[in-house]
Amino acid sequence: MADMVNVLMLSKWHVHAGDYAKTVKAQPDARITCVWDDDAERGAEWAKDLGVDFEPNLDKALARADVDAVVVDTATSDHLKVMIAAANAGKHIFTEKALAPTVEECEQIAEAVAKNGVKFCISHPNLTTPLAQYCKQAIDDGLLGRITYMRMRSAHDGSLRGWLPSYWYDVEKAGGGAMMDLGCHPMYTAAYLLGKPKRIASIFNTTCAPAPADDNAVSVVEFENNAIAVLETGFVSPYNGNFFELLGTEGAVTAVGDQIKARTNQFKDGWFIPDKKNMPEARPAALRQWLDGILYGKPIPFDIAKGIALTELLENAYKSHNTQTIVKIG
Repeated sequence: MADMVNVLMLSKWHVHAGDYAKTVKAQPDARITCVWDDDAERGAEWAKDLGVDFEPNLDKALARADVDAVVVDTATSDHLKVMIAAANAGKHIFTEKALAPTVEECEQIAEAVAKNGVKFCISHPNLTTPLAQYCKQAIDDGLLGRITYMRMRSAHDGSLRGWLPSYWYDVEKAGGGAMMDLGCHPMYTAAYLLGKPKRIASIFNTTCAPAPADDNAVSVVEFENNAIAVLETGFVSPYNGNFFELLGTEGAVTAVGDQIKARTNQFKDGWFIPDKKNMPEARPAALRQWLDGILYGKPIPFDIAKGIALTELLENAYKSHNTQTIVKIG
């Protein structure tokens, strides 16, 4: 394997595309060599800013000898097309969440990835945090007893303050509204900590965003271990209100922003603030772990199975909202 990964950036549609480009450029063993975008004007301008070529033809971009891998930031509705094309061209794939709007599409992507033997990684940044790792370790070590409840809220004021791009509310392209975007973080965190979901109920509404995009949303999920998760998101929270709560029969972990409190069956003196020296270290960003998998054969924890698990929750969350029923999963 060469000591440098040549990266094709697939679209600047996603609001995090610029951040991923900066991350790639900051790596000593990766570089951006080309940009493709279905919006030629947007793509050409971005390529100029990055100092690389713009190729308006996807097949030609994927056929370039100086392309080993792709970073996918297209509209969610285009993920199936571009990822299958990339896999069939033998290019490694990093993608922004969600993997695709439906599980059926995810499985087609998974088949192409497996058939072509390319490295795959999806962005699940919350799982790299010390909080997520601390909770997982506490669960695995039995420090919280049997987990009964989780609550997580991720929110910002994008539609309230009008700083999200107008196309962000195109549900045909985005796959949904706030729950399909920012709601991914509570969804995949719940799947990581609680396992396989069993049923889901959702209430979404639209307060500031153009209808029918949801910008204020809650899903309640029951998992096979009987834990219940309340997963909240929105684009209408100027003060964020980001919150996390994990409750077990013998302990709990809570966090408001970066302020973490816990109690476990190891300590009988009630709540405590975990010593930062004893907290797990933040893991490398998902994109860095993807590059390590490509170059050095290291495992990539944010794999296709995690991408499918997230879409399974999202697809059924919207099904519940649209039908106003409790939906069985699986």
